[in-house]
Amino acid sequence: MTTQQIQLIKQSWASVAALDTLTVGTLFYDKLFSIAPDVRPMFRSPVSDQSRKLLSMIGYVINKLERLDEIAHEIGGLAKRHVHYGVKNEHYTVVGEALLWTLQQGLGHQWNDEMEAAWTNCYRTLSGAMILASKETATA
Repeated sequence: MTTQQIQLIKQSWASVAALDTLTVGTLFYDKLFSIAPDVRPMFRSPVSDQSRKLLSMIGYVINKLERLDEIAHEIGGLAKRHVHYGVKNEHYTVVGEALLWTLQQGLGHQWNDEMEAAWTNCYRTLSGAMILASKETATA
């Protein structure tokens, strides 16, 4: 990710994080479950709890984008936990789709091609690291 992309992500995330957590989470999970209904059973907590966890984790990672090496172990740990929940590599694609759609909805007129490219690059970087860590879990 470029410095410009990181700044775009941080600025746009500040706008999304200022929105109601449950509203953002509901948008995300409704979209996710509509495009991938098979993942619904993996989420046993209420949407309000899941939303808080999701936005908290995204915020944490966004704050560390310039220093991803500092949280690589945590990203790997998160991926390994996801394997135990039943997450498969192909799920990362639908989660990315739901995330980008949610960001677009939350940001409205602020969303543009440059921002979409930045978020897509960010998500691919992070999901790639998680997929790699999950493969290590599968072979362990």
